[in-house]
Amino acid sequence: MKDNVDIHVVLATPEDMGEYHEDPSEAAERLNFILHAMYDHAEEDIETDRLERILHYTWEQWHQNSSLLEIDDDELLDWVDHTLATWDDADNSEFY
Repeated sequence: MKDNVDIHVVLATPEDMGEYHEDPSEAAERLNFILHAMYDHAEEDIETDRLERILHYTWEQWHQNSSLLEIDDDELLDWVDHTLATWDDADNSEFY
């Protein structure tokens, strides 16, 4: 269940992003936008373990991504929706 996942545990801080981005505060905000969107767009009855794996995958895909500050919100939301829709078909085994 989605309610069993505390989204605040996975949110980024500027310290998490400083090594990879010129503006670590903005990068943390962008990553947190994606993480919140992933959580919000997930089905209410999603399995806790599954949502945790998806959030971990999201972190791994974006925290070092140099394009993070260049991609607009709509494109990020499209990525979120695509990831949720294709999770079962994708090979994400390295992230869980």
